[in-house]
Formats: sequence, C-alpha cells, structure tokens
Amino acid sequence: MRPPARWLRRRPLRTRLTLAASLAVALVVVGVCTAAFLVIRHQLLQQLDLHLTQSARLAAQQYRHEPVGVVQGECRYLAAPACAQLVPARAVDDPSKPYLLPVTGTTRKVAAGTHGSYYSELRLATHRARMLTTPLDRGRALQVAVRADTVDRGVRQAAGLLAVVGAAGVLLAGALGYWVSRTGLAPVSRLTATAERIATTRDARHRIELPSDATGREDEITRLAAAFNTMLDELEKSITAQRRLVADASHELRTPLTALRTNAELLTRAARLTEAQRERAAGALGRQLREVTLLVNDLIELAREEEPDPLVEDVRLAAVVTHAVDAARDHWPLTPFDLAVSPQAHTTIVAGVPARLSRLLSSLLDNAAKFSPPDRPVEVTLIHAADHLDLAIRDHGSGIAAEDLPYVFDRFYRARTARVLPGSGLGLAMARQIARAHHADLTAENAPGGGALFRLRIPSNGPAGS
Repeated sequence: MRPPARWLRRRPLRTRLTLAASLAVALVVVGVCTAAFLVIRHQLLQQLDLHLTQSARLAAQQYRHEPVGVVQGECRYLAAPACAQLVPARAVDDPSKPYLLPVTGTTRKVAAGTHGSYYSELRLATHRARMLTTPLDRGRALQVAVRADTVDRGVRQAAGLLAVVGAAGVLLAGALGYWVSRTGLAPVSRLTATAERIATTRDARHRIELPSDATGREDEITRLAAAFNTMLDELEKSITAQRRLVADASHELRTPLTALRTNAELLTRAARLTEAQRERAAGALGRQLREVTLLVNDLIELAREEEPDPLVEDVRLAAVVTHAVDAARDHWPLTPFDLAVSPQAHTTIVAGVPARLSRLLSSLLDNAAKFSPPDRPVEVTLIHAADHLDLAIRDHGSGIAAEDLPYVFDRFYRARTARVLPGSGLGLAMARQIARAHHADLTAENAPGGGALFRLRIPSNGPAGS
C-alpha cells in the first residue's frame, strides 16, 4: 500500500489543489460547527443551573421552617416541578423516611457550613438529573434536583443539526475546491496543452487562448500565460530567422559552389587548355574559394550572439578606428577617407573585443567605399559625449532608398542598386550584431545633401587610467 504522501505527490496538480482547498474549508466548517455545539451545550446547561438556583431560592423561603427530610418529591416525571429535601448535618438527625435524593459526606459538610454550594449529576428513575446542594440554616442543607431531559434533547438536536450543516459544508467545500482548481488552473491547462501540441507538431505558431478581459490583469496565472505567448512569439521569430538564414545561405552558396565545381572540373582537363586558360581558371578558382571562405566565416560569426567574457578588455576606440581607416585606404586606394577624432575621444576607453570592433568598422567602411564615388571622400568622425562615444561614417553616394532603409541590417538583404556589386549581404548584419554584443546602437539614415550615414553609439568607461 502506498503511503498517502507518495500517493498525493503522484496526483495531478488540479487534484492536489482540489483536495487542499476542500480540506481547508472542511476544517473551518467542522471547527465552526464544533465551537457552535460547545457554545449551545454550555448555554443550555447554564440555563438549567439558573433554573436550579431559582428553584432553590424559592424552596429555601417556602420550607425554611419545615423539619428535615423530604419537603417536596416526585420529580421522576418530566412535567413535575423540581424536587427538594432538607438534610441535617448529623446522620442521627435523619428522618425515618428514606431520602429521595442521594446524601453523601459532602452534603453533610454543606449542612455543617464547612463546604460551599455545588452542582452534581445523578439519575432519577433511569433519567439524568442535575442537583444543587446549598446550605440553609440551623445546620441543614437544601438539595434541589430537576430532570435534564430537555437539555439533553436540545443538545442532541443541536448536534444533529450542526452535523447536517457540517456535512453540507464539507460537500460545498469539495465543490468549491473543484471549482477553484478548475478555474484557477485553466490557463495552466491551456499552457500545458499548447506546450504538448508544440512538442508533437513542432509548430511554434500555436498560442494560449487568453480571456478577452486579460489586458491589465495582474494575477500570476494570466501573466504566466501571457509570458509564455511572448516566449512563443520570440521562438517563432527565431525559428523563422534560422530557416531564412539556412535558405539564404544555401542560395548564396549555390552559385560560388557551382562555379568552383566548374573550374575544378575544367582544371582536371588542364592538358587540353592553353597556359592562359589554365591561369584564368586557377585565378577564378582562387577568388571563388576566398569568397566561399569569407561567406562561411561570416555565417559562423553571425551564429555568435555575444562576446566571450574572457576576450572583453578596455579598448581605445580611437586607435581601433584609426587602424581600420588605414586598412580601408589600402583596400580602397581610389577612395579618399577623411578621419576626424575629438581630443577627448583619443583618451576614452570602451569595453569590448578589439578584433570584433575592427570587423564592425571594416564592414561599415567597406560598405561606404563601395557606394561612394571615387572622387568623393568617406567622412569618419569620432566624438566623445557625456557617457558614450559617437562614431559617424558618411559616404557621398546615392544614399539608401526609402523602401530599403528598414532592411539594410537584415541578413543577405541587398538593395536593387547593390545586387551588381560584390558581396554577400552579411556585412551590415554582422556589424549590427557586433554592436549589440557591445551594448552599442548602430543606425542608418540618409545624410543631408546626399549619401548614407551610419552612426555607432557605444557606451564608454571614461578616460584611460580613470
């Protein structure tokens, strides 16, 4: 047989909540009914004692001059008045007629004045009775008794009524416990069903149905369901982005891989080619290998969501910007680069990974040089603000079309004017991801007077050595 605790732990949460709520209410109902029974019983006994006290007072006045012995009898019947008798302090003074009520040593002490009045229980003609023994005068004690049938009947009736009320309360407690568990756990049941459906179908588009008036509600269950729906929204976006990334990556890789295979197959027939054809095929194969390598490296970089903590260090961003601009000048010899760094920015440091920040800057600079006319410069400005550094990179090209502006940082997105240019469409997406990993904000806009303007706002740690 399983222990109750183990059996209870194996039950569903709704069953356990129903049992807990029902038990709590049932205990309250039983406690209230028990307290009510005790109060009613006490009040009935108190009324009976009050009746005995009044009867004893009347009997003491009426039979003060009567001799000891029985002064009023026949309290064997329910309708009969209280019966009374006078008892002397000494047994030698007892009357010849036997007493109707029991006489004990305590009764003699009351008659002698050495003991106070007291109540006692006895039986008269097989019926329960209650008796009051109180001192009188001249060494006598007065005993007054009355049947307690009415009190017993009242106590039994109260017990029966309270038992019915208690049983009804326990049943009501069970019904209320079931209703509370069913109502309170309804969102949890929907959450469980939704999670099981997602696990079965692997479809993250399912959502938990919230009540129509759930907006603004603060109960924990509704908030849990709303948070679960929000989590499902983010999961669906992540899955959609992952699928799109795989589809875009496969599409982008298909062309260079096809070209690689073609050139590789061509080189296998090198004996049939001229020297110029072999060199041209080998050069194309090398370029395509580099493109595929860069594309794969970019995809690996995009798969990283944040920077590893051991690689984060204090970086002088001005030095990184200067190095990135010098590299861009070498890579784009026909495009002039104008660099302006404020004096305070030279000494300001930021927390980051130097190699990743260099990759971010090179992506922005390559993008600006790609769209800037050969005779117009790419303007790079770095200034220090209150608690951050502002980097602005502007080209003087045709700018960003309004329909393209919301998507310039999307993976593999290429504007119509950029599709004829080299590149995979991952540079700006990688730049934004690196910026977010450094808690920075990267935005794009059209510059006044024409051209595109990219702004990087990165929090600073203050001047070096501070």
